[in-house]
Amino acid sequence: MSNLDRQPALSACGGRGFVVAEPVRELLSPRTVKLGESTEVRRLLPNLGRRMVGAWCFVDHYGPDDIADEPGMQVAPHPHSGLQTVSWLHEGEVLHRDSVGSLETIRPRELGLMTSGRGISHSEESPRPHARFLHGAQLWVALPDAHRDVEPHFQHHADLPTVTAPGLTATVILGTLDTATSPGTAYSPIVGADLTLAAGTESRLPLDPDFEYAVLSMSGETHVDGVPVLPGSMLYLGCGRTELPLRAASDASLMLLGGEPFEEEIVMFWNWIGRSHHDIAQAREDWMNGTRFGEVKGYDGPPIPSPELPPTHLKPRGRVR
Repeated sequence: MSNLDRQPALSACGGRGFVVAEPVRELLSPRTVKLGESTEVRRLLPNLGRRMVGAWCFVDHYGPDDIADEPGMQVAPHPHSGLQTVSWLHEGEVLHRDSVGSLETIRPRELGLMTSGRGISHSEESPRPHARFLHGAQLWVALPDAHRDVEPHFQHHADLPTVTAPGLTATVILGTLDTATSPGTAYSPIVGADLTLAAGTESRLPLDPDFEYAVLSMSGETHVDGVPVLPGSMLYLGCGRTELPLRAASDASLMLLGGEPFEEEIVMFWNWIGRSHHDIAQAREDWMNGTRFGEVKGYDGPPIPSPELPPTHLKPRGRVR
């Protein structure tokens, strides 16, 4: 999924200076963004109050949307570099095409992991015909400098490991949780997990105190360390936790996101991550000139042109109050 904002900000993120080194309970409100013809998303990261959680640097939550009489998701070819995209569905299907020749239908609780590296382009669309409802999340992971120019590739994993406790199932999407490790390739210490809780469940999830964490509510109501978290909202949890108390007020689903604080300072603009304004300007020129990012074959429609690059002034990192 893309950032389709036609006037995106050039933003600086990363660095440890604004990481909260102790446990906190910081509730983040989403910003509503239109995506394509009929899909509206709730953007949680980057947020005015929080730019990153570990290497996680972009989080959209969408649905559940009734698209029975709608085209559903229709995102034309667009570029990425310097990051990984994580596609995660609870309902519906998304057809992924990319410029390295991948063609894959991603279904609920299957991992679609695209590593853009030095540059890739892709499209995403609801199949025809498609399921009535569409509900999921799209997330980006910033690649560390040592790996940001790797060869672009796509991975699809239909079977993922789980961690279970009474009333709780945690599917490990990326990285390691407790004793389970995802088959998806990770380039920094990270975790992403889908948590499903039955109504009335009380549990404590083991965490790594060196990681910072956040929880995105997908459905239902869960009290996370005593804070009620409703669908489409995210609770930032800081660092220093060895476990996370959870209590489900109803059947509920959450996404747990965490990782070592991202030490490097990065620059984000549109669908690219670099280390300088020059990196972004070069990526934009390459996309507009038809080089570097390849061609998405089989998509019925033109690619998305890049918005204009703003001046070099960058928004401040970390918290903005």
